Amino acid sequence: MRNKTKKNRKTHILLKTSVFLMFLIVILSFVGCFTPEALKQVESPRDGRIIGGKCAVIYSYNYRISLYGLEKLHPFDIRKYEKIYMALVEDGIIKSDDVFVPSPITDEDILLVHSEDFLKSLDDSDKLAEYLEAPQVAYLPASVIREKMILPFRFAAAGTILSAREALKCGLAINIGGGYHHAKPEQGEGFCIFADIPIAIRKLQKEGKIKTAMVFDLDVHQGNGTAVCLANDDSTFTFSMHEGDIYPIPKENSDMDVELLEGEGDKEILPKVEKYLNKVFEINHPDILFYVAGCDMLNGDPLASIEMTENGIIKRDAMVINECRKRNIPVVMVLAGGYSSNAWHVQYESIKNIINKALATE
Repeated sequence: MRNKTKKNRKTHILLKTSVFLMFLIVILSFVGCFTPEALKQVESPRDGRIIGGKCAVIYSYNYRISLYGLEKLHPFDIRKYEKIYMALVEDGIIKSDDVFVPSPITDEDILLVHSEDFLKSLDDSDKLAEYLEAPQVAYLPASVIREKMILPFRFAAAGTILSAREALKCGLAINIGGGYHHAKPEQGEGFCIFADIPIAIRKLQKEGKIKTAMVFDLDVHQGNGTAVCLANDDSTFTFSMHEGDIYPIPKENSDMDVELLEGEGDKEILPKVEKYLNKVFEINHPDILFYVAGCDMLNGDPLASIEMTENGIIKRDAMVINECRKRNIPVVMVLAGGYSSNAWHVQYESIKNIINKALATE
């Protein structure tokens, strides 16, 4: 009798959960009817236009992660990319028609860096929850997670490949997404599933479009996954400037690592960026540079203790882009982390500044 009662109770709970999820799906479908036109225009894969012949912008509405609200349990602002894109369009910095929209990355491309076992692990809810740092995800079917969370990562990773292609044509490309620098060949990590930059490098090398590449990573967390993916490779150079006493611990070995101290701000960091830009370019002149422009060095970020100002972040990003353009090195900018409530706005202002400066130069 007791077992029967428990079984009935479990069935009742499952039924209530199913009804709740169905209700959420209906509500979300209804809300989807009010998707702004500017977002609808960047949903289907297509070519865009290089702005002023000098800058390509890559984005897809499919970058959006939506798991019935569970995605909000992670500190990352899931709507960050969408907010940046919409602000750029609404303020007339870009037009929707300008934007290059990628198709999702293929398994074949993923296997240029990741293993078969890793691909198989994407069918395991427990593994996905671990990669995404979201324990609650483990209770959902892997098929749901793949569609609602992993597929957006596939689009954004493809966006980095597309950005690299366009950067080789015009010198500068901005992926409003990407920068998943914690993902490793055998596993995802730190809310990063696919190692988009290493995949893009291997893809372009395979096609003979580049021989050498550099990753210049200024996210506040070390690009440990990038370092592992590109270790012992003379055709690539990995640089990471990051806070030393936070995740990931222990650190991996990039080709060059620079650790920042808690409380450092514009006065300390901007001269270091300039110094190490010159230093890495003394070592080599890559065919392309991938700039990981994390905004989690901003003061007030809940996952770090660096004190850069909004203006400091804008100057930092412009410094990297300008140095690449001065040296005729194609550069891809990816957005990576940033967990404060205004991180999206700072990156919007930075991208606006970069586009305007690119268009102003002869």
